[in-house]
Amino acid sequence: MRTIIGLWLAAFVSPLLAIHASEAGAIDWHKALIGLPLTALHTGPSFHRTEDWQFGATQSVVLTATASNVLAALHPENGTVAWRHVFDERDRVIAYKAYGNYVASLSGPGGATFRILDVHSGVLIVERQLHTPESGRLFEPTSLGIGLAPSAESDVFILTDGHQLRRVDGQSGDVQWEWASQDQASLYVYSNVVSTPSAIYLVGLAKSFASYTVHITAFSPTTGEELSSADIPSSITEGPSQLFVLSNKNKDSHVVWLQDGRIHSLRLAPDLKGKASVTKGATYKKLLDVKLCEDGQIVGIKEDGSGRVVKLADDGSLKVTWEFKNSATSKQYSESIYTGGKDMDGAPYIARVFWSNILRTASAHVLAPHLADGKGLVTGFTFPFATHTHGIITHVALDAVNPAELRVLSRLVLTTSTGAVQLWQQDQLQWIREEGLSDIRAVEMVELPEPKVVASQIANEENEAFSSRLFRQLSDAQNFPQYAAKFARRFATGSYASVSSSVASQANASVPLSRDAFGLRKIIVAATTHGKVFGIDSSSGEIVWSRVYGLGWAAEVGGRIIPLKMFVTRAVGDADGATPQVAIVAERKADNVRDPMSPMSLLPDTHFQSLTDTVVFHVDALTGADALGVSQDKDILQGKDVIAGSCVEAFLYQDDDAKFVLLFDEFLQTHIFPDTSHNYDVFTNVVRSLHFPLRSSSETTRTLTGHRINVEKEFTGKHVAYPTWTTAFPPNEDILSIITRPSSSPVASHGKVLGNRTTLYKYLNPSTLVVLTGSLPMAKAKSCGVYVLDGGKGTVLYHSILPASPSGECNVKAVFTENWLVYSYYDGELGAPDQAKSHRLVSVELYEGAQPDDKISSSELASYSNLTTHVSVYEQSFVFPRGILAMTTTSTKYGISVKDILIATDNSQIVSVPRRFLDPRRPKRKVTAEEAEEWLIQYDPLLPDDPKRVISHRYQISYARQILTSPSLLESTSLIFAYGPHDLFSTRSSPSGTFDVLSEDFNKLQLVLTISGLLAAILVTRPMVSRKKVKERWYD
Repeated sequence: MRTIIGLWLAAFVSPLLAIHASEAGAIDWHKALIGLPLTALHTGPSFHRTEDWQFGATQSVVLTATASNVLAALHPENGTVAWRHVFDERDRVIAYKAYGNYVASLSGPGGATFRILDVHSGVLIVERQLHTPESGRLFEPTSLGIGLAPSAESDVFILTDGHQLRRVDGQSGDVQWEWASQDQASLYVYSNVVSTPSAIYLVGLAKSFASYTVHITAFSPTTGEELSSADIPSSITEGPSQLFVLSNKNKDSHVVWLQDGRIHSLRLAPDLKGKASVTKGATYKKLLDVKLCEDGQIVGIKEDGSGRVVKLADDGSLKVTWEFKNSATSKQYSESIYTGGKDMDGAPYIARVFWSNILRTASAHVLAPHLADGKGLVTGFTFPFATHTHGIITHVALDAVNPAELRVLSRLVLTTSTGAVQLWQQDQLQWIREEGLSDIRAVEMVELPEPKVVASQIANEENEAFSSRLFRQLSDAQNFPQYAAKFARRFATGSYASVSSSVASQANASVPLSRDAFGLRKIIVAATTHGKVFGIDSSSGEIVWSRVYGLGWAAEVGGRIIPLKMFVTRAVGDADGATPQVAIVAERKADNVRDPMSPMSLLPDTHFQSLTDTVVFHVDALTGADALGVSQDKDILQGKDVIAGSCVEAFLYQDDDAKFVLLFDEFLQTHIFPDTSHNYDVFTNVVRSLHFPLRSSSETTRTLTGHRINVEKEFTGKHVAYPTWTTAFPPNEDILSIITRPSSSPVASHGKVLGNRTTLYKYLNPSTLVVLTGSLPMAKAKSCGVYVLDGGKGTVLYHSILPASPSGECNVKAVFTENWLVYSYYDGELGAPDQAKSHRLVSVELYEGAQPDDKISSSELASYSNLTTHVSVYEQSFVFPRGILAMTTTSTKYGISVKDILIATDNSQIVSVPRRFLDPRRPKRKVTAEEAEEWLIQYDPLLPDDPKRVISHRYQISYARQILTSPSLLESTSLIFAYGPHDLFSTRSSPSGTFDVLSEDFNKLQLVLTISGLLAAILVTRPMVSRKKVKERWYD
C-alpha cells in the first residue's frame, strides 16, 4: 500500500510545483538578442524598404548578420526584434542580399547552403544545400568567392566556392542550371556575380606572380552556356577589395578597379571585347563600396585621406561628383566612416560620419547627389554620441528622407566597439540595443542591501540613548492609527507581498537599489568580451549601469580586455559593511607592441607581438562606481595592473576576517587583490593550509598537479607555489575543465537516514573536484573521461570512460554539489539489443565508508589522511529525451530545500528535473516498504519529457551557454539566470514548494471572519456560562 502511495505522489506532486500561467511574465523576464552585428560588406547592418502597392505605404527593417550566427531584422521604430533566424553553429552565415519582399542568404564553407526568407516575418521559403560543407573552400575573408544576384524573374544567380555558378528558382529552390570552372579556383577566383538582361557575368581575379589580373566570364541567363571568357590587362595588388561592378541608369554595368592609384573601368558586354579606360586627375589609395554600386557610386579615398564620390555617368565615364570638405586625415578628427542609403523613392544618399576630438562629439555629413539641380546638397549635424559609455563607432547604416526640396532627414544605425546598436534620427537617440551581452564571459548575482532608511535607522538605534529612544517612540506612536487601519485593510484583503508577484521597482535613478521583502531582487554583474561590464536588475532585466574598460597604458597602441573570472569581494552582511563590490580579473592584450627581446627588434615593421598582462577592475556592484577611486563615474573604468604577464589561475579566499583574490602568474608567484596590509596578514596566517590544483602538459602527457604555497618569500618578494602531487592522464586525453563544489553552497544534512534506520553519511571532503577529459585531435580512438579526485593528494575516487560524439568532440556537461555528481553525454554506440543511441544523464552519489553507518567525518579530515579514500559510490544512468547544452542545480540559503537539476536543452528550453528522479538508489524492482519510507520510486531508464517542468515556458532560450543560480531570503526559492549568444532569461524555482510563505489561494478574509465569529461567540457565551455556574452553586 505504501508503494502505491509513493508512486501516486511522485506522479502528482511534480505538476503541482510547475510554473503557473499567471506567473509567466511576472516572476520572470526574457531578453532576445541578435548578437554583435558583423561589419563586413556582405553581412553588415543595412536598411531595407518595401512598398505595399495596394495601400501605397512603405515599411522598412534593419537587416544584419551577427557574430552569434544569426540573420535578424529589427524594427527601426523601437529597436525590437522583428525576427531572427538562428543558424547551426557549424553553418556560419557569410552573406545576405535583400530584394523586394525577400532576403537571400548563404552560409557554410564556400556558401554551402542557400536560403530565402520573408524580409518582414522571417518565414523560411527556400532552403537548398548547394554542396556539402566538407567540400567547400575556406577563403579568407569568408565572404570571398560568393555572391547573390536576383533576377527580374525572381530567380537568384548564386556564386559559391569562387568557381561555381547556379541559377536557382526563388520559389521552389530548384536549380535551373549550374556551371563550374574547370580551373576549380586554383588560378581564377570569382568574387562578383552580375545579372543583366543580356548576360550573366562572373568577375574575379587571376593569380599572377606579383599581383592579380581581372578575369571575366559571361553566361547565357536562360541556359547557363558560357558565352565568352577574358583576362583583362590589369595589375591589382590589393586583391578583391579594390574590384567593383557599377551600374548606371542605362543599366550598363562596368567593372571598376584601382591600379597604381588610378581608377580603371571596363564596360561589360557579352563578347567581352571592350577595352579598359583610365580616369585622369587625382590618385587614390583605396576605393570604398558604400552599398550603392547598383546606383553607380563609390567613394574614393585620396592619398591625404579626403573622400570623393565617384559616379558612373550615363555615358559610361567615371566622374567625381563631390568631395567632402575637411575630410583629410587630421588629428582633430577620427578616421571617417562612409556609408550609403536610399529614400523611399530610391534616390541614393552618402554619409560621412566621424568623431571630433575638439568638440568631443560625433558629426554626420549627408550628401544628396540628386538635389540642387543635380549638383548635390550636403546637410550636416552633430549628435551627442557617448564614447565613454559605448566605445567607438565601427559601422554605420544610413536611411534618409527628403520631405522638402532642400531638406534631408537622416536615420543612422550605429554599431560600436562595445557591442551597442543605436539608432539616431538626426541628433536624437531613438533606442539602444546592448548586443555586447551576447558574449558574457563572467557573471555574478549580488545580493542587494536593505533599504537605506531602514538600515540607517537600525544603525542609529544601536547607539541611541534612553531619552532619545523614548522621545522617538512617542513621536512614532502618532502614526499608529493609520498603521492599524492599513494593517487591517491589508490583512482582510490579502494584499501582501507575494512570492509569485513581480518585485521590479519603478524606474527612479534617485532611489538607491535595495532588496525586497523576500530577497528576490538582486543585481547581476556581467562582464563581456566587448570591453564593457553591466549591472542588470534581476527582477526586470533592465540595465542599471554600465562601464567601459580602460586599456591603461595599452590605449596608445590599442588592445582588448578579456574577462577571466569575477569574484564578490564584499557582500551584504560582511564585517566591513558598506555596499557590495566585485572584482573582475581580466587579461589585457595590447596590439602591435615591439618585442624588445627579439634580435630583429631594431628593424622597422618587424617582430611585433601582442603583449598580455593581467589587470583587475574593482567596481561597486550597485552603481558601477570605481571602488579603487581612480576613475570618475562618467569616465572609462580603469583597472589595476596586477601581473606583468598571463594569469595562470585565480581563487577567492574568504573567512570571517577577510575576503581577497589570490592570483598566480606564470612563475606561480602569488599576488593578492586588494593588496592591503590586513589581507596580507591574513594570508600569511593561513598560507600553510592553502592548496590548489593546476593543469599542465608536455608533448606526451596531460597532468593535473597539486600545489601548496611556500611560507617563505622568494627574492622577488612573492610567495611561490610548489608541486605536491601529480595525477597523469592517459597520453591521448586532454583536460577540458575542472569543476569544484560551489563555495557558497551550505550543507543542511550530513547524512541520509535509510528505511532500516541506518545512515549513509555524505562524502563532503572540501578538496574533492571533478575533472572532465577528452581525446586529443590526433587520437585515433575518440573517448571522453570523468574523474573525481581528492584535491589534497590526487587520488582518483571515481572514474568513467564515455563515448565521444559522432564528430569526435566531448560535449560532456557536469554539475557537482555536496556529495552529488551529475554528468551528461551522448551515447552513439549500439550495445545490447534493447539499447539505442540517446542522450544520457548519469547520477553519482558519494558516501563515507564501505557500508551504512560508517562515519569518517570527511569534511573535517586532513588532506594527508588515508581515510579520505574510504568512499562508497552509487551511480545510475538515465536516458534524457533532449540534447544538453548547460546544466546546474538550484541553490537556497540554508540548503534545506531539495536540489533540482536545471538543464538547458537543444530545443531551446530550460527544464527542471527533480532530484528524486535522479536518485541512483532507485531500485530496479518493486519498491519495498522501507524504500517507500525514503520516497524512493522504482527505476525507469527513461526520464519523462514533462512539459510542466519547462520553467522557460513560452520563451525560446537557444544555445544557452550557462545557467547561474543564487539563493533568495526564502529558503524555498532559488533565483535563476540563464544566458547565451541569443537570449537572457531569469526566473525563480521552488523545488520543495513555497513552504515558508502562505499560498496564493489562502483565504485571509475567511480567516478574519472566522476569528471574528469565534470572538463574538466567546463574548456572548461567556456571561451565560458565568450565570449558569452561579445558579449551580446556589442549588448545590
